[in-house]
Order: sequence, then C-alpha cells, then structure tokens
Amino acid sequence: MTSTFGEPSSFIPLESAPSDKCGACGAAEKLGFKFDFAYQPIVDVVSRNNFAHEALVRGPAGEGALSVLSQVTQGNRYRFDQACRVKAIKTAVQLGVKEKLSINFLPNAVYKPEVCIRTTLEAARTHNFPIDHIIFEVTEGERVEDGPWLASILREYKRQGMLTAIDDFGAGYAGLTLLADFTPDFIKLDMALVRGIEGSKSRQAIARGMLRICQELGIQVIAEGIETANERDFFLHEGVRLMQGYLFARPSFRAITPVTPESWPA
Repeated sequence: MTSTFGEPSSFIPLESAPSDKCGACGAAEKLGFKFDFAYQPIVDVVSRNNFAHEALVRGPAGEGALSVLSQVTQGNRYRFDQACRVKAIKTAVQLGVKEKLSINFLPNAVYKPEVCIRTTLEAARTHNFPIDHIIFEVTEGERVEDGPWLASILREYKRQGMLTAIDDFGAGYAGLTLLADFTPDFIKLDMALVRGIEGSKSRQAIARGMLRICQELGIQVIAEGIETANERDFFLHEGVRLMQGYLFARPSFRAITPVTPESWPA
C-alpha cells in the first residue's frame, strides 16, 4: 500500500531542531486534530498466515489519509509522528494483534534518533507489545536530503531491537543508493512495479534484479499492491512469500480483517 506519510517535507537537520522538542514526547497525543488507523495484513502465502499488520492513518471517522495529512505542518510534524507511533501500538494491542506491527514514520520529524525513539519504547512497554515485533517503514519517496542521516536513524532503530523496512522501493529519490548506506530487514516493492507484472518483460527483469540484490544482502522482500492471482503467482514463483494487497484483504478501520480464503495459492 501507499505509505501512511506520502507528502514531501523539508529536512530538519539536528542542529536546527527546536530545543524544547523533547518535552513534546510526554504529550505525544495532544494535537489540534484527531486521527485513527486502519490495518491491513501482510501475509505469508506459503504458511497461509498473517505475518504483520500495517497501520494506515485515517480520519477519526475513517476518512482518507489526506484529511489528516493536510493538517500536518512543519510546526506539528514531530508531535504527529510521535502520536502516530503511540496510537498505532495502543490500537493494535486493543484489537488483539499478535503478529508484527508495521508503522510508517516521518524521517524529517526525527531530530535525534536515540531521543525520538523513547516514546515508542515507552508505548511498547506500557501496552506490553514486543519491541522486536515493531517494523518501522520509511517510504523511499519521502524527500530526505541527507541519506546518511536517514541511515543513522534506521540503524538506531535496529540497535533498539526493532525491524526496519523501505516502502515503495523503486519509486522515489533514494533508490539503490540508500542500500549502500543501510541494509533494512525488509524492502516493499513499489506497487507500480507489481501491477500487471505477469505480462511485462521489463517489469519482470527489474523485479528479478531487485530480488537478486536483496537475496545477496539478506533482505526479505514484500510484494505490495497485489491485486490478482497472476501477480501473486509470479512473485511466489520467484521465491517471494511475503505479500500485501487487496487480493488478500483491504485495510479495515479500527479492525483486523481475515484474509480471503480464495486468495491463497492453490
């Protein structure tokens, strides 16, 4: 699916971050607007189980993500990012999620990784959610001017015991250069590459090239935006077992939807 946070934003270097931002951690959910989450499963098509659930931001009554993101500004970006982490974990626990939880984050809202992660760690402890079940996704399309800075954020998250993923891989600014600075646990192939791949030799060649790179680097691949059995079967044939898309289940507002039985391969 498209990342929770898709709008480009200005990069905030460490030295220009407001000195009082740490105090906002304690008030992470105190924003001037409300939001909630829908959840969509990431499935393992070999074991036929849910592998994880991605938290996707929605309005308080289930409105689309844009209704929330349009209210995010440079002034409240940090508090919004922190609030999203807390609420995504809290709601997932309330819904009984036992699998991994994938949370999108705003790298441009992180001014010091080891400080900004504290709210997430506290939320996980408070709600008794395993730290090693949290996947932090960053969309490749998020305009981050400093690639090594983004890599340092992701390394800190891994050091804390969390998992990391690059969303929409192949669609944005960083490309393969990001992999030279950091090796994530997961890469989510952009749905534009996935769409109709069974009939496109060029898409197939690009996908196979990416899969070879990921195999050599020890990165697990998630094929997202899977809508047809043909798309599913191509990636399964290529050794990809983790998938996400409407073929399996649509995002459900404040709910966990079972995977459609007919979506599993024969």
